Amino acid sequence: METMEAYFLDLDPGQVVRWLKAEHRPGVSPFHVTARRSREVENVPEDARFHLGDVEREDLSEIATFATLDIEPLHADEGWRLSVIVEDEVGPRLSDEADVEEEEEIDLDTFYEDFIRTGRGEASVIAEVANSEAQKRLQPLLRAIEQNRHPEDGTAKR
Repeated sequence: METMEAYFLDLDPGQVVRWLKAEHRPGVSPFHVTARRSREVENVPEDARFHLGDVEREDLSEIATFATLDIEPLHADEGWRLSVIVEDEVGPRLSDEADVEEEEEIDLDTFYEDFIRTGRGEASVIAEVANSEAQKRLQPLLRAIEQNRHPEDGTAKR
């Protein structure tokens, strides 16, 4: 697989997801769409600002949730991927056996409801392209998202 060059886009993550929701219908979408979330649980570091002893720190964890929505063309040889990435740091809280660190796949609606609609976390949009030709193929999609344009037949152009 080719090395992809990644760069941040100055696009509203909410606009990207709302546009995709309007375009995406299982079995009809011109894109492969995958969404997933994971949690990272870490021990609270020794830090004077928390004023915690060893015992108190053992009962606390710092939790961060990461959610990623990947949008790829149906044909991998197009050489691009668009991703919306959300990082939500919950901060210190009591440890819980339910704090699972496994990655789980979620659907587009869940990604939207849990992260975009609620404004949860810091979201960004990243494009990855294999080369300048792939970047050119991605541009019409980015313009359609920015301008909230949808093809008349309900399917987005690749």
